[in-house]
Amino acid sequence: MNIKLEKPIVFFDLETTGIQIATDRIVEISVLKVYPNGNKESWTKLVNPEIEIPKEASDIHGITNERVVTEPKFSELAEELSILIDGCDLAGFNSNRFDIPLLAEEMLRAKVNFDMENRKAIDVQVIFHKKEQRNLSAGYEFYCGKSLENAHSAEADTMATFEILEAQIAKYDDVEDTVDFLSDFSSHQKRADFAGFILLDADQTEIFSFGKYKGRKVVDVFRENPGYYNWMQNADFPLYTKRILTKIKESMTAKKAISTLEDLQNKFNNKI
Repeated sequence: MNIKLEKPIVFFDLETTGIQIATDRIVEISVLKVYPNGNKESWTKLVNPEIEIPKEASDIHGITNERVVTEPKFSELAEELSILIDGCDLAGFNSNRFDIPLLAEEMLRAKVNFDMENRKAIDVQVIFHKKEQRNLSAGYEFYCGKSLENAHSAEADTMATFEILEAQIAKYDDVEDTVDFLSDFSSHQKRADFAGFILLDADQTEIFSFGKYKGRKVVDVFRENPGYYNWMQNADFPLYTKRILTKIKESMTAKKAISTLEDLQNKFNNKI
């Protein structure tokens, strides 16, 4: 195995009803769990999305409404999946921009905790685009010398993604085989949330990436315009983005309370 692992890493791929993080749903998920000793464990499930699968989506991945009507809902699989990926780093193809954000939405919607604390994420597509500028099927042929049969099947795409990363590490001398390096190399600008609405600046401070406050620090915006937090909570933003904003808001409240307490203590001390 080309990847040096200190803990298990989960390669995964989603087939979905569409590409909108906040509103679309998973119809198939496939997981390949790779252990530091090289052992592998696979897990693939069809999912009833509880909403209509558009024909445009079915034409791509071949999964129809009739095929998933008797399959489990994601909420019925969430706990099992959470246990499977617990303590694991994550990897996929375009996973930083799509698969991880959408998985987070489904997990939080199912009331199952999900975050990226103490996890690394490797996006094999980013490495591929930095090096070769192609798509998954072309990448599989280029790196592995194979044709990708059943493209847009979650299981086939997951296995191909794992094999491509193995081949990338073997091919490029400057692509190191550690998860830390691969995670950093396969990332663009650091994000505080998955969907990229909140980024981290050079000082690791949360900033907005969109709208009239683009480039502004979140804490500064919330101080200047307290209603902006409420607007984002009520708007159609991903659940994980709202969760990050709530953590920032709570941190501001806690810091303000501490500052007030210190002021009162100082006034009390000055009177003595």
